[in-house]
Amino acid sequence: MFTELKQKLKGINAINVTPFTEQQEIDWDALRLNVEFLVEQQIEAVYPCGNTGEFYALMIEEAKAVTTYVTEVVAKRSLVIAGVGYDAKTACELAKHAEAAGADGLMVHQPVHPYLMQNGLVNYYKQIAASTKLPLILYVRSEQITEAVLREVAALPNVVGVKYAVNHLPSFTKAVRAVKEPIVWICGTAEVWAPYFFAAGAEGFTSGLVNVDTRRSFEMLGYLKVGNFKEALDVWEDVYAFEELRAKHNNGNNVSVVKEAMYQLGLLPTNTVRPPIGTLTESEKQEVSAMLRRWGLTQ
Repeated sequence: MFTELKQKLKGINAINVTPFTEQQEIDWDALRLNVEFLVEQQIEAVYPCGNTGEFYALMIEEAKAVTTYVTEVVAKRSLVIAGVGYDAKTACELAKHAEAAGADGLMVHQPVHPYLMQNGLVNYYKQIAASTKLPLILYVRSEQITEAVLREVAALPNVVGVKYAVNHLPSFTKAVRAVKEPIVWICGTAEVWAPYFFAAGAEGFTSGLVNVDTRRSFEMLGYLKVGNFKEALDVWEDVYAFEELRAKHNNGNNVSVVKEAMYQLGLLPTNTVRPPIGTLTESEKQEVSAMLRRWGLTQ
């Protein structure tokens, strides 16, 4: 089931940005250009309303509008995997909207709730899965979503993958070995962790870098697919400073670095982010400039 879709997830899963004007309104023209860039670069899975898309800074109606717009722009040239989340009822509402809009699948954000229990998590995912016929990818950001939870939820007929974003390889390895269903495991922390996750069973990785430049991401994917870890780690070394800067401030820079790089390259008209995210410091902006020059993207 969902064989073709699963195959496309075994690659680069691009988390596009949500561009904003200086007044912090959604810049629809810039969003179209961002998505067109990804599709033209042969990205096979685009994820509107992901964390690099500032999902939690969007109002519910804005999230719906972004999903609809990206789906229309992509026009079946790539997969559109729409992010859904918040409480279970809202996640189901977003799931139904994404299905009606023509999206190809859903990425279910980990619940933002101070209290998580195993049976509650299972029920959360079951409710969302029952609300739609679309395939689901679970976004795991905490070990509170245990291997037991994943094993039970992976048995649901429309759960096709897990985007695992806990950088603890023993936990990831245990989860992969515990789940017997043929789902796709995706490294959820981008190129800097992809080689290690692939060694433990991942078959795809997420990327925010591809909004800026796709060459290095595709090089890494090519090496990982044939098990050439030495060459993959050469690419890892090339992108490490970019990803390290994104991880600064406990990952607070995640979106700001991507948008700043896009802004400097003329891929976005502004580097605007919404609070509680902030723009980079002047010294951090200079770091981005130096990286872009080193990559040969600017003079």
